[in-house]
Amino acid sequence: MTPDAAATLGGALDRDKLFAARLHAARVRPYLATALFALHTVPSRRVPTMAVDRYWRCYVSSAFVDRTPVEELAAVWVHEVSHLLRDHHGRSDRFARQHGLTGPAERLRMNIAADCEINDDVYGDGLIRPEDALQPLSLRLPEGQLMEDYLRQFRLGPLTQHLAWLDCGSGADGLEREWELGPDGAHGLSAQEQDAVRFRVAQGITARPGHSPKGWQRWAEEAFHPPQPWRELLGAAVRSAVSGSGAGEDYTYGRPSRRSAGVPGAVLPSLRRRPPRVSVVIDTSASVSDTELGSALLEVAAISRALGGRRDLITVVPCDAAARIAHPLCRAEGIPLVGGGGTDLRTGFAKALRTGPRPDVVVALTDGQTPWPSTRPPCRTVVGLFPRQDETPSWDEDDPDYVPDSPPDWARVVDIGSAPSMRS
Repeated sequence: MTPDAAATLGGALDRDKLFAARLHAARVRPYLATALFALHTVPSRRVPTMAVDRYWRCYVSSAFVDRTPVEELAAVWVHEVSHLLRDHHGRSDRFARQHGLTGPAERLRMNIAADCEINDDVYGDGLIRPEDALQPLSLRLPEGQLMEDYLRQFRLGPLTQHLAWLDCGSGADGLEREWELGPDGAHGLSAQEQDAVRFRVAQGITARPGHSPKGWQRWAEEAFHPPQPWRELLGAAVRSAVSGSGAGEDYTYGRPSRRSAGVPGAVLPSLRRRPPRVSVVIDTSASVSDTELGSALLEVAAISRALGGRRDLITVVPCDAAARIAHPLCRAEGIPLVGGGGTDLRTGFAKALRTGPRPDVVVALTDGQTPWPSTRPPCRTVVGLFPRQDETPSWDEDDPDYVPDSPPDWARVVDIGSAPSMRS
């Protein structure tokens, strides 16, 4: 995958070689087979190597196929389909909207960040790493992070100038190309068909978790986890916090003010809303099961996505009878959910509010068997309750007749379960 791949054009596409490479990819990565065979190939003189659009078409350079070994082609197949499975086009669009990013240069940066996310676990075990495959370490970036994390850590410059040729298509960065067939072209997958492919792949990974890298296992757990209506409630609380007083305090020239048109010769900055900060208090008492703690981590990941991947805006406070360290969110699975004693989330709320900078939203994930703060916190509050059957007795190590207080009126409450119900 080098810049001179575009120099030699012409010749018919060697489909036998290309499809032999896809078959090899499916053999060494069987959990991706459904996605690999869902791609429709389109010969193209406009792509340097291989590229995908957001409708699951794969554009292929015949010159690149001619001179690339089958084993290396198999790795490129896996690389390109990974962009689509991980929704890099949708995530790039959301990141661009939230940060006011426009133009091909920013989309190239998104393509680079998406490649960094993929390439740290694509190769090996039957897939050859191309010599010029982009690795995070080559940009002085840590391995194992998400596209959004990488986008906040680098800009185009000397370390990326040799990547100007890189083009994995709109499936990697969301920006449609002139050579793509677009939404009305033939052989594209609908949104429902794309979701069906992702579901089948996630199903295959979760059925045999020992046969896939941790990055794919994490993706499958999140893709397989059914969306909960309570996340919509959280999203509303976050949006409310964003629009509150004091939320629009930063100015930026990245998106000039519309008033600039009335002041010839001057460029006025626009007001940029300060992104909200969220503190998640997780109940780690003995009455909360390991399964519920795992579900809580998935909800933390969903909160991160609701904030456009801004993990730096989220802190997590594990709490049983006492609150411990407020952890900045780097990876959900890296947060130590220690506890196992009684429950008093009042200490968790106090810890969350003392941790600077103060959060705009506090989210408490609990079974509800806890005392609650006597006064309303100075920020939006959402309580997610793990389901409890009516016949399940309330648990307290000192008082068997203990009946927990209901969540206070000032909190927005929703039940987390297979069929959650929202409450005000």
